[in-house]
Amino acid sequence: MLKRVDKLPDMRRPQEPRAPYPYREEEVAYDNKPGRSRLAGTLTLPKSGGPFPAVLLITGSGQQDRNESLLGHKPFLVLADYLTRRGVAVLRVDDRGVGGSTGEVFRATSEDFAGDALAGVAYLKGRKDIDGRRIGLIGHSEGGIIAPMCAIRSKDVAFIVLMAGPGVRGDRILRAQSALILKAMGGTPQQVKQNSANLDRIMKIVMTEKDDKKAQFKLREAAAKDPDLAQGTSPQAGGHNKQALEAQVKMMLSPWFRYFLSYDPAPTLRKVRCPVLAVNGEKDLQVPARENLQAVAAALKAGGNANVTTKELRGLNHLFQKCATGAPSEYATIPETINTGALKTIGDWVVSTARR
Repeated sequence: MLKRVDKLPDMRRPQEPRAPYPYREEEVAYDNKPGRSRLAGTLTLPKSGGPFPAVLLITGSGQQDRNESLLGHKPFLVLADYLTRRGVAVLRVDDRGVGGSTGEVFRATSEDFAGDALAGVAYLKGRKDIDGRRIGLIGHSEGGIIAPMCAIRSKDVAFIVLMAGPGVRGDRILRAQSALILKAMGGTPQQVKQNSANLDRIMKIVMTEKDDKKAQFKLREAAAKDPDLAQGTSPQAGGHNKQALEAQVKMMLSPWFRYFLSYDPAPTLRKVRCPVLAVNGEKDLQVPARENLQAVAAALKAGGNANVTTKELRGLNHLFQKCATGAPSEYATIPETINTGALKTIGDWVVSTARR
């Protein structure tokens, strides 16, 4: 719901690096031929030495540019700058359909995006200035689902970092996320209960009715009977109209959303053999920390992976900013892009792991 404010949020981003950088920067492009996509990005490398360990950054859900830009922040620019200054080459890439990258977007799922990420790993391995035995992945949010997919499909993935990576099935993530965000926005227990019931009805239709036309009819029929149902997947919404409802229906029946709701990360995580760091912000309302970190650790260890580190970072939100409540409405108002403690935790682990 919109509300009047006396002044605009402070948009200063003090962590955003400015050229000239103390490292090399190169514009690159490569193909994912099986996925019929071409990916464009930026590779940053230390000025001297090498071959270098390297990481590929994988964005969260939705179409993101190479900096994972949102609400005035550029988290992947900050992360790439930090790691490259510590001697690690970093490749950050525009998602399909964004910036210089091309490829099918609407029908693509996390599996397709894993193919794009693996094309990046292959590109890095083919460079003489990159150590092909020390290539890792850092995935944020949905990227934390994609990184393990890549790790079990390619032995060239030497390690992975999951930043707020889900450990439970998508419908559980969405149910918890919706309730926590609505509560943080001041929703009453009754409103939270009603919103959860609405969301459960929506997800049941999406997950059980495979025919798109029948699913569309059922979703519209449900919304007609219960106007609140149309905003079940968006607790921030203050109302709806026919156009907004149709947009919601289209999104909910997209291959990506259907895949996400039903996808359980555990079977994939049980097959991951490389070292894993999983970090979550204590106040993350989008991928709740405790439940998901425990699920990630349990799945990895059940599969026999003994090289697993999990950390819940106090006072941080889904973007790893120091925050008050963790609500998404705070993201733009916080000057910090990624908390320095989170950067150090990730950087220390990557540098240490890449030396092995």
